[in-house]
Amino acid sequence: MTIQIMGVLNVTPDSFFDGGQYTQVSNAIEQALKMENAGASIIDIGGESTRPGAALVSLDEELNRVIPVIEGLRNQSDVSISIDTSKPEVMSEAVQAGANIINDVCALRQPGALQTAADLNVPVCLMHMLGEPRSMQKDPIYTDVVSEVNAFLLDRVEICNRAGIKQENIWLDPGFGFGKTLQHNLSLLKHLNVFVESGFPILVGVSRKSMLAAILDVDLDERLLGSLALATAAMMKGATILRVHDVKETKQVVQVCEALLQAD
Repeated sequence: MTIQIMGVLNVTPDSFFDGGQYTQVSNAIEQALKMENAGASIIDIGGESTRPGAALVSLDEELNRVIPVIEGLRNQSDVSISIDTSKPEVMSEAVQAGANIINDVCALRQPGALQTAADLNVPVCLMHMLGEPRSMQKDPIYTDVVSEVNAFLLDRVEICNRAGIKQENIWLDPGFGFGKTLQHNLSLLKHLNVFVESGFPILVGVSRKSMLAAILDVDLDERLLGSLALATAAMMKGATILRVHDVKETKQVVQVCEALLQAD
């Protein structure tokens, strides 16, 4: 099994970990190239924070943030670029600028997004989110989080198929931290095999997230080891794409896990 590392590049002032660090185009491109050299096969570029309580960003502002970075990176590298957005206009312009994957926390539920993704004919990652970023962590409730998230994702797959999105272009993401408590997140990771059994590539994004603060009682800058532990668990459960901030360290974990998974 080949595991891909997706390096996180937020060109925003307010993302929870790297917000404000890469708002300059040159800095953002430099960081993307560093992540590629460290082992990332995908650079995930986002121009609107989706952390709990994040403010909305206008279409023009999001485009102004991401398009120059995508164009600049594409001029210097053939690395895969994913655009982290829910806006169909951003999807379209980003792909035109050189992006070749869509990563949508809303699973193509925004008006026009479904048909835009079908027309663009690139891989798309469908993520589960309960509610929306402004309020998603205000008491999320499930009867059975694993079955409900899985049912949602499979329903979105059917809708995508009917819209003309090819089966081989669909990835799934259970949406760790997006309208989930710590226990919800742990249940999803423990039972990740349920999602893997769908046959779609499974993306897991747990890097540096607040679930680690709840488990370890550590600040944001002390969550690396916990992130690597979660990444290891995800890989052993069958995740195929890891969305991470710490590419170099995660690459070593991937190499060890791949060796173990490939052993007789």
